[in-house]
Amino acid sequence: MPATWPVSWLVLILLGLSVIGYFLGRQRALASAGGDSRLLHSLPNFYGMNVLLSALIPSAVVLGAWVLIQPMVINSAVSSAIPAEVIAEGSSRDLVMSDVKRVAEGLEIARESGAVTLAEIRALDATQTDIRALLAEVGVALGSDVQPAILKAAQDYRAMSITGSNAMMIIVLLIAIVGFGRSYARTHHEYRARNIVERAVLALLIGAASLAILTTVGIVLSMLFETVNFFGLHDWKDFFFGTVWAPNFRGDSELAIFPLLWGTLYISVVALFVAVPIGLFAAIYLSEYASKAVRGFAKPLLEILAGIPTIVYGLFALVTFGPFLLRMFGDGGVLGVNWMTDARSVATAGIVMGIMLIPFVSSLSDDIINAVPQSLRDGSYGLGATKSETIRQVVLPAALPGIVGAILLAASRAIGETMIVVLGAGAIARLSTNPLDALTTITTRIVSQLTGDGDFASPETLVAFALGLTLFVLTLGLNVLALYIVRKYREQYE
Repeated sequence: MPATWPVSWLVLILLGLSVIGYFLGRQRALASAGGDSRLLHSLPNFYGMNVLLSALIPSAVVLGAWVLIQPMVINSAVSSAIPAEVIAEGSSRDLVMSDVKRVAEGLEIARESGAVTLAEIRALDATQTDIRALLAEVGVALGSDVQPAILKAAQDYRAMSITGSNAMMIIVLLIAIVGFGRSYARTHHEYRARNIVERAVLALLIGAASLAILTTVGIVLSMLFETVNFFGLHDWKDFFFGTVWAPNFRGDSELAIFPLLWGTLYISVVALFVAVPIGLFAAIYLSEYASKAVRGFAKPLLEILAGIPTIVYGLFALVTFGPFLLRMFGDGGVLGVNWMTDARSVATAGIVMGIMLIPFVSSLSDDIINAVPQSLRDGSYGLGATKSETIRQVVLPAALPGIVGAILLAASRAIGETMIVVLGAGAIARLSTNPLDALTTITTRIVSQLTGDGDFASPETLVAFALGLTLFVLTLGLNVLALYIVRKYREQYE
């Protein structure tokens, strides 16, 4: 018998109970009306949906909240009980907790394999049993011997997890059964089931919208709190107004964002110089000049670019396009100049990123141009304008708000891109205007600072959150600018 039942089983039970409630509620409503659905206040399906939602929604909300909150509560309780002397120099309580969880998971695997029983797990003593060897027998590798305090914390962690999961199972099932019974007992031909179901659906829609907003707020707050911690350890003036990026995990780091911001904007501008003209011209051709057969073939083919993973673009920049530029502009290259010393450069990352952004600009612009009313074109033709004059003076101005939105969407995509700049732009943080020089970006440094065994209490690691928050503010500013432009020009063509 398992120590606790999987959450997936509980979900299946809830779904089964809800489906049964749907059919029973529908049947009870019809029975109360003598089988004549015309005597019902609502359609029979509404009575079934009322029982289904009453059994499923409250229990699902409690289940979701429990699954999210329980690990945090248990982690906090076990972590606070770990003696300070167990935490070695250079380590942290979070790293010790990862060892605790590893041991707890290993004990559960050992129990499932039959190596130990529940009673033996509770009675284990690290001073008398080689826990590392015991777990190695069931395929769980540990980096060092398990200290008594770590074993005790793992036993507590596992016991609390089992208790919490069992309590969750009982409480969630009780809520589902109570909701089922309450709504089933109320089911009657005069019961206003449609009103109840519609209000429940409205609440679900509001909850979904609120969840999206709260998720955004949670992301911003998580970055904001860590950013505040960073500025408590590092001078904000050096971060915003310094010109040197030189992180050093041994201390004395210079963490200025300006070289990274310069690289990010420089590469994004190069990408837009590639993507905007090609994407916009492609959209004009597909919407105004191409036949239906050509459009039906060319547009899906163009949009295939949007489905290529960015890591593939990054590999293309690193292996193919970067070396091509180096052969053209490097020492001993085709042009006989020495302007480029490395395949990684602003041009390498920017041009490849621009190729990736072409579908974003072309597809959105094409849809926007097609949305311009045909009456505007017909009026222009009636006044004697040619096709090209109509496109320049009527169609494009009318579609301008949407086109600007597409361009700024592509700009936000370029600023937040990671893999292409990691592989194609280089890792040198400096202020250079030469597009053939290697530069680095904010996203690249975020990956670098959070990769490895860095201490999350050090400014060299916390700076990643400050960089992320700055990137968020930058893209938010682009969105606000796009909204302003769209509203300004929309007033002129409505």
